Amino acid sequence: MAKARKISIDSRYLAEFLGTGVFLFLGIGSVAALKLSGITYSQWEISIIWGMAVALGVYLTAGISGAHLNPAVTIALWLFSGFQRHQVIPYIISQLLGAFCAAWLVYLLYHNLFISLENTLNIADEHEANIAFAQIFTTFPHDKLTLIQAFCVETTITAILLALILAIGDDNNGVPNGPLAPLLIGLLVATLGASFGPLTGFAMNPARDFGPRLFAFLTSKDSFALTGDKIFPYMFIPIIAPIVGGCLGAWIYQRFFKPM
Repeated sequence: MAKARKISIDSRYLAEFLGTGVFLFLGIGSVAALKLSGITYSQWEISIIWGMAVALGVYLTAGISGAHLNPAVTIALWLFSGFQRHQVIPYIISQLLGAFCAAWLVYLLYHNLFISLENTLNIADEHEANIAFAQIFTTFPHDKLTLIQAFCVETTITAILLALILAIGDDNNGVPNGPLAPLLIGLLVATLGASFGPLTGFAMNPARDFGPRLFAFLTSKDSFALTGDKIFPYMFIPIIAPIVGGCLGAWIYQRFFKPM
């Protein structure tokens, strides 16, 4: 019988850093390819890339850290599924650092194309150049949505995300899980992105949004990355709404759907 591998607390945090970094490196990289290289993706294609990026991040880290890769998941599991409280903050910090570093690495690899974009747009409007730059890394609402509507969208889709993640990972509910679980979670993310991505960019993850947003702000030094040109800084919506939605989804699953 094979000896079980001993997992240290530090390796869990490293796994969250790397797993979050991997899926954001692939996801942001696809947006950079779309915006900078002239290729075209449909909404479904960009959504499936993000979904598969999440699935790969989960495959990489599930056996070590549980593959949270999302502060909303970590907080919801702490409140509703027995995750240890003392690990919540280190998990979240690891996720945020992974997200920030992923954005930096995409910028490094696409650097010449970023410079070309900035030079082209700066001729007309430096602020427009910074807007285009920030939109590669982070999410913003459709211009016809109010902040309240954007908050509701992110809350709703993250609630669905968490409820179905718990359903997929529940050994007692009779659905396929195990090796299929990361793929199913990726397809779930892709489906939500294809359905509601045009409204808010389907952040559903405070680390996915804030880590790259902070990178975009520090690099461009334009407040658009934080505010989205709103009076109330938009940066708070994809932080707070996914946490609220994640807790709501976890509660709904535990209260109404979890098998006895």
